[in-house]
Amino acid sequence: MNTILTSLLTTNARNWAAVPLRVGLGLPLAAHGAQKLFGWFGGYGLHATAAFFGQNLGLHPALLWATLAGCGEFLGGLAILAGCATRFAALTTGIVMAVAVWAVHPGGFFAPNGIEFPLALLLSSLALLLSGGGALSFDAGLARPRAE
Repeated sequence: MNTILTSLLTTNARNWAAVPLRVGLGLPLAAHGAQKLFGWFGGYGLHATAAFFGQNLGLHPALLWATLAGCGEFLGGLAILAGCATRFAALTTGIVMAVAVWAVHPGGFFAPNGIEFPLALLLSSLALLLSGGGALSFDAGLARPRAE
């Protein structure tokens, strides 16, 4: 179990490229999750999001899927922003974005209804899944060897 945890938290603390990637991914994901869960930033809130999931996307039970999507985006975005359990958070957000590409945005490639934006978030999640949180992350601080 300790090796799994170590693998999840291991990162290169000198990887500064992960910092802007974490900010660019974490902020929009957390904001979109807040729209779904709380109705912040012009969002509709959890029950309206669930109604959309059920009626327009055929995802049932709609409240469960809306809650999972909202929490995955909101909590995953915050974790990515902080660089805390970055690989796990990136896996979570990657799954949410894969569903968004497949089920929510089938209208071609380009925004506003295409897969362009969720695909960029999916690929950014994949990059952080592979690299870890990098510099200025909680993961880098946790993975540092401690003097005994």
